[in-house]
Amino acid sequence: MLFRQLFDKASSTFTYLIASAKGREALIIDPVLDNINEYIGLLNELDLRLVKVIDTHIHADHITGASKLKDQTNCTTIMGEQTPANAVDLEVKDEEIIKLDQIEIKALYTPGHTSDSFSFLMNDCLFSGDTLLINGTGRTDFQNGSAKDAYNSIFNKLLKLPEKTLLYPAHDYNGEKVSSIGKEKKFNPRLQVSSENEYVEIMNNLNLPEPKMMDVNVARNIKLGA
Repeated sequence: MLFRQLFDKASSTFTYLIASAKGREALIIDPVLDNINEYIGLLNELDLRLVKVIDTHIHADHITGASKLKDQTNCTTIMGEQTPANAVDLEVKDEEIIKLDQIEIKALYTPGHTSDSFSFLMNDCLFSGDTLLINGTGRTDFQNGSAKDAYNSIFNKLLKLPEKTLLYPAHDYNGEKVSSIGKEKKFNPRLQVSSENEYVEIMNNLNLPEPKMMDVNVARNIKLGA
């Protein structure tokens, strides 16, 4: 298996490239429109064929490159079945398996940051989107977000995974690249709460500014960046 973690400095977004060594089939998670040429160059360099693109949710802080990648590679676009996007090829259900040659990736419905948020589990690697971050959690104050749903997704689903599970989020703002479920349980300040109500109180009082160009980005992402 081939694996690459790519980073967009402008939006602090991680994009993930996963590929099978046998069939040279590739999948990209959370592509950023401005970096399409980088992805295509890497695919060509590694002699890979892009067959699937996943967006973990409708992003507010950047425009997805899913539509552009589909235009250039004829790949299948994938999102969770709760997505408001209107041009997705495959909408997956909770616990549905996505196959890439011999690689299996399980879709996990993890609403809270947004109502359509999904995480994706591949062996002992969790691609958590904006649901669970390194030393943080995704905000819940727009796009039908819910702090109660986020608590349930994190505490009753993601933190139930084995502690050795590696955590690969969609964003990081402090130079971190990877964590684990065990580390986040112990050290993530947002998770050191004793109840759902305490977590909801914290999230409802973050008072964060809206992402720049949010309205434009969301409108474009409903069309997969087209």
